[in-house]
Amino acid sequence: MPTDPLSLTFAALADPTRRAILARLMSGEHSVTELAGPFAMSMPAVTKHLKVLERAGLITRSREAQWRPCKLDAGPLRQVADWTAEYRQFWEGNLERLDTYLKELQAQQTHTGEDT
Repeated sequence: MPTDPLSLTFAALADPTRRAILARLMSGEHSVTELAGPFAMSMPAVTKHLKVLERAGLITRSREAQWRPCKLDAGPLRQVADWTAEYRQFWEGNLERLDTYLKELQAQQTHTGEDT
């Protein structure tokens, strides 16, 4: 099992159910029962997903009498954004070079077309 924060975050985000839970939490706190509502799975299965999200630091859970609200903590997502930003710069550079090359090809074709 990964232990570094970035690996824990990616592991948590790898599952579509957990991503859907995070999306629901963007609107505010929800109880476990509310989060489980749209999923065709048992409460223990939902609780396992919540534990993975909590271990990754993506959610916090508290206890208020009988209500156990879950809340989004998007801090670890900043690490993901920072990590992927490096690769975005790489791809943007490649796309800029491709755009330049395509413009050069178009200019050559236009120039060749004028000669005929």
